[in-house]
Amino acid sequence: MFRRPVLQVFRQFVRHESEVASSLVLERSLNRVQLLGRVGQDPVMRQVEGKNPVTIFSLATNEMWRSGDSEVYQMGDVSQKTTWHRISVFRPGLRDVAYQYVKKGARIFVEGKVDYGEYMDKNNVRRQATTIIAGFALCAVKTSGSSSKTSIAKEQCSLGLVS
Repeated sequence: MFRRPVLQVFRQFVRHESEVASSLVLERSLNRVQLLGRVGQDPVMRQVEGKNPVTIFSLATNEMWRSGDSEVYQMGDVSQKTTWHRISVFRPGLRDVAYQYVKKGARIFVEGKVDYGEYMDKNNVRRQATTIIAGFALCAVKTSGSSSKTSIAKEQCSLGLVS
């Protein structure tokens, strides 16, 4: 069922060996990240003079696994690792909604691209930074009726739907 669409997508991104090496062929590439986690701090909006403003916040994702030598999967200690991601929102409209509605502790889905950059810190030391440039985000919030159900707050936090 999935074989044909996957092959079609794969063919779009891979150049075939039979193509002539001397001809100029523009290959497609993919830089996409999808994260689901909790917001670690309220967003801040920053603007460097002469540049567009940006909304920045942190997002925590968790990875859990069981450790132990037992063959029974359910035995063993549960370990957890938290990874922090820096999320930057540049798109007009999207950055404003993110700044207004995203709050610390909110469960949020972010889709974007990875960006690696360098900057000089206060001591003139060159630092490297990894940032997720958000292009789409949705907040999942608890409904008032049941604590176990979640819904998408489209009117407040459908960040990707803002033009």
